[in-house]
Amino acid sequence: MSEIIIRDATLQDSKRLLEIYSFYVQKTAITFEYETPSLSEFAGRIKNISKRYPYLVVECAHKILGYAYASAFKDRKAYDWSCELSIYLEKNAHKKGLGRKLYTELEKRLKSMGILNLYACIAYPKDLNDPFLDLNSVHFHEHVGFKEVGKFHNCGFKFKRFYHMVWMEKLIGSFEGHIQEVKFYDL
Repeated sequence: MSEIIIRDATLQDSKRLLEIYSFYVQKTAITFEYETPSLSEFAGRIKNISKRYPYLVVECAHKILGYAYASAFKDRKAYDWSCELSIYLEKNAHKKGLGRKLYTELEKRLKSMGILNLYACIAYPKDLNDPFLDLNSVHFHEHVGFKEVGKFHNCGFKFKRFYHMVWMEKLIGSFEGHIQEVKFYDL
């Protein structure tokens, strides 16, 4: 594999990132969105998230193969030390270590901001032979140190079937002593 580069996403990356995301919207239950967002809507998401949190892409041979970002866990001040992570890789780029590299860099940047808790909201199949969803995302998150902390039953409906959702958590900071204010991401 060629050199792997992880960098901040730019608005110029929007089209490529939307191409990657569109597969998950149209062909999987990994995201509960029904329709692929427009390019302008998707670029707006990148712009808004990047005001506070890292939004990273992974490139190999000058081609973006995936992205990961942090976003607000809940929109209240007391939740500032927690954030939710999301990751999407091109459908043929799985099991090559790219997700781990993205999450390692994302975690490093979040920790330097003062973030203490990482959360992932993951679609979970009711039937393990579901054609639209498997347990790969859950297994990936376990592999990088997340633990399941809750399950919501039948909370998502897509492809004429219900899906569960699990929350997974990874604690990356100390909860003892003086707690610093979070310094939101600044490119």
